[in-house]
Amino acid sequence: MNNEVFEAFNKGSFAIPGKVIAFDQINWSKHPTFEGVELKHIVTAAQTDGQFSYHLVRIAPGCAIKNHIHETQLETHEVIAGSGVCINDGTKLAYAPGVVSLMPAKVPHEVAAGEDGLYLFAKFMPALC
Repeated sequence: MNNEVFEAFNKGSFAIPGKVIAFDQINWSKHPTFEGVELKHIVTAAQTDGQFSYHLVRIAPGCAIKNHIHETQLETHEVIAGSGVCINDGTKLAYAPGVVSLMPAKVPHEVAAGEDGLYLFAKFMPALC
């Protein structure tokens, strides 16, 4: 799989006046519920007063973030690399690089990676963690 763009993101940074957060200094963590899903918490609630959070997400081939909802968060996905499918409020959406999707609070959604895995930039407002 060609995930040069994802690796550029993985080595990128979050830059705001007076602060730069280097992504390669942040460890990957296993998703607490879904097998084959790893997260890198780029910007957290502690850094934004709970207003928003940003996360890199990598889903191994054939793995999924199963159906769930977020009670209070609006969630967006920006597909960076790989392929897969998102079921967003009952509608099947093809995920490929360049696709952006939005899930309002309380809307059921799930994401499954294709045979080459799936790499997302996920944003939550207010912050997820």
